[in-house]
Amino acid sequence: MSYVPPGWPEQVHPPGSEGFERTAVGWLFDQSPPDFRAYDVLRRHPVLLARLAREQIAAAVSACRDGYRTARADVRALELDAEVLEALLAAYEREGRRLALAQRAAELVGQALRGESFTQPL
Repeated sequence: MSYVPPGWPEQVHPPGSEGFERTAVGWLFDQSPPDFRAYDVLRRHPVLLARLAREQIAAAVSACRDGYRTARADVRALELDAEVLEALLAAYEREGRRLALAQRAAELVGQALRGESFTQPL
């Protein structure tokens, strides 16, 4: 079995194993907007899918950070209870962490699709 570094998505088979590309493509599509599935070029060229998925995830990370940063001022105008704001901030935090992990995983999958290999540290 090939070594996969920390952050490798569980749903994706290791590089070089049977089913690697199929599971990588499926996982990348799952991380992307649904409309990406309509583009045959992304199915034919998984390295391009990895690129677009990474860009989409990076944009979502940025949006989460912006949302968290501006939530207090924006939500204050809505006159919601303080616990609603705290729940919103907690949701931003959880989603931001999830997206950061997905961003790292998408980078790793993209590296593997480009033929890069991973070496287990000693």
